[in-house]
Amino acid sequence: MSELHSHDHEHMHDHDHDHEHDHEYLHAHGIPHSHSHVHENQKAVINRLSRAIGHLEKVKRMVEEGYDCSEVLVQLAAVRSALDNTGKVILKDHMRHCMVDAVAAGDQEAIDDLCVAIDKFMK
Repeated sequence: MSELHSHDHEHMHDHDHDHEHDHEYLHAHGIPHSHSHVHENQKAVINRLSRAIGHLEKVKRMVEEGYDCSEVLVQLAAVRSALDNTGKVILKDHMRHCMVDAVAAGDQEAIDDLCVAIDKFMK
């Protein structure tokens, strides 16, 4: 395991985000935002995403600094795995809360939206 991976895998990045700016950015760039509420694992998801972003920035630096391609691919796979695991946390949270409410309310559109999202996430 490279020094880069072992050190940074444990390092957490906490960033202050301007959520209103993020919200405006998403809408300005055509990214749908169907509902706004805090999920049970929101803080954990944000922390996981911050770590993945930091790790990806380091992979980019590895490429810039001419690291061995095999090492870069291994680190890139670690970032992809971190994103997949973050997606699982989001999906489980969504199933336990949002979808339970949607099923109780007979909201077929929410169920259809989840099916589309799963298809996109698991391509």
